[in-house]
Amino acid sequence: MASKKYTLLIGLVCLISTAFGQVGSGGYNWKDSSLIPTKRMPQHQEFLNNNYSFPAKPRNQWEIGISVGAVTVSSDVSAVFPTLGAGLSVRKGLGYVFSLRGEYFYGTAKGQNWVASYNYGYNPAWNKKYNAPVQVYGAPGNPTGVVSLAGSVTNEPMNGPGQGIFYNYRTTINEAALEGVFTLNNIRFHKNKTGLVIYGLAGIVGMTFDTKVDALDGNGNPYDYSSILGNANIYKKRKEVRKALKKLQDGKYETRAESEGNRRPKLFGNTFKPGATVGAGIAYKISKRVNIGLESKFTAVKTDLLDGQQWQESPLGAPAQTRDYDSYHYTTVRFNYNLGAKSVEPLWWVNPLDYAYNELNRPQHILFPKPVLPDADGDGVTDQFDNEPNTPQGCPVDSHGVSLDTDGDGVPDCKDKEKVTPTYCQPVDADGVGKCPCPDSSCFAGVATPDKSCHLGYVPPVVFKKGADKLTDDAKSILTSLGGMLKASENCKVKIVGHPLADKRSQKRNQARIDAVVKYLVETQGITADRVEAVYDGGAGDENTVDIISETIGGGN
Repeated sequence: MASKKYTLLIGLVCLISTAFGQVGSGGYNWKDSSLIPTKRMPQHQEFLNNNYSFPAKPRNQWEIGISVGAVTVSSDVSAVFPTLGAGLSVRKGLGYVFSLRGEYFYGTAKGQNWVASYNYGYNPAWNKKYNAPVQVYGAPGNPTGVVSLAGSVTNEPMNGPGQGIFYNYRTTINEAALEGVFTLNNIRFHKNKTGLVIYGLAGIVGMTFDTKVDALDGNGNPYDYSSILGNANIYKKRKEVRKALKKLQDGKYETRAESEGNRRPKLFGNTFKPGATVGAGIAYKISKRVNIGLESKFTAVKTDLLDGQQWQESPLGAPAQTRDYDSYHYTTVRFNYNLGAKSVEPLWWVNPLDYAYNELNRPQHILFPKPVLPDADGDGVTDQFDNEPNTPQGCPVDSHGVSLDTDGDGVPDCKDKEKVTPTYCQPVDADGVGKCPCPDSSCFAGVATPDKSCHLGYVPPVVFKKGADKLTDDAKSILTSLGGMLKASENCKVKIVGHPLADKRSQKRNQARIDAVVKYLVETQGITADRVEAVYDGGAGDENTVDIISETIGGGN
């Protein structure tokens, strides 16, 4: 037997572990069209096409549940706890916060007073077997119209209270309810899932009840409470009274309690009453399909006879009705299971912000507009990175949006009439043309021996377009500047150096390029041919580049 218990315990632990391992994130795949009902499919398509901002609400599962718990009546008679009830429910989410639940429950509630009662003359469940005082008019021996007390059983005159009794009851309740349930905490701003939900509920009920009392022993005779009455109405003796009553009474509840009779509608032979219910609960998710919960409901019905007793202890013989209606509580443990294929979890388990936060974190659906990068001066460099935001139209710029200035003379190339001005000829005028000092040896007459070496310095190479042998405008600008420098430096000559490849086509094109440079310097710039030397094969180098090397006439560089 012990081994079977241990096996059962191990199996239960494994089942719970498996269920806990199945708890998911609480979200769903918003792209899955199988989760969308047909009537909401147009909205889903509009959303997928970025024509509508809000995703369609997915189909969500139904929840069925069973409940087991205690039913307690709040009334004129002290309740006995616990008394059991059980129920079945079906719940459907209409939104992420609100859901509807239909529920049926059956329960039995009991009550037992430890305080004795004497003024039960109007209560038909007790006044037939126990002698209680009842006010009468014109009783024997009394003038007509004079009020006196008579026994409810003997009908004999009485001068005070009759037999003491202890009210008790057993009430059977059948209830059907339609409830609106409000989930209070599934909208989470700092977590993606909800593992524990807190909710409140309110609804309407229709219920029937049947109340009986234990007033007679097994032989149909009234109980003899005389041995117990001495301790009644003493709070410290209440436990002793209850034990004595439990020992004395047989618990058969054979007598039908006072009811509203035919004054109220009946259902299945029992009194029917509408009512209202409110409650609250918590539920804990074990897996995507299973959750357990605790819940307590309070139900109010407009009757004072759930306990079969509605009379006060005064005035003696003509009791008034008690002030408040009865109500009952149903406190339960709930076991719930979700049903439905091609559906997400019930929406009260889903965080409606899940999609929005995931889209912000890792966009999959956002339609980003094409970036607009302003470029006020139209130089091709956006204003955000442009170090010269007002470059003149048509001026070439570097990667920072600054106008190119090849010779660094402060005049941009687009306005520079002498793109390569030697540093010793600077500063330049507004057109970028420098003024070179001492253009001939007369500057040194009588002062110093003239320097006959060449000081042209670095001359930029001439670059040809791939496969072409014609001079570009930039190449002509460089050669024009070079011509001016050669005219000003009569001791200088230049070598025009090419770098052909090994094939004949490249060598032929290289010769044509060098000849074009030489021809431009000699024929256009007026430089004598003996100061321009063509070197057709200058060794390794860029095939499309012709280098210009300056030398001193009659000497080295």
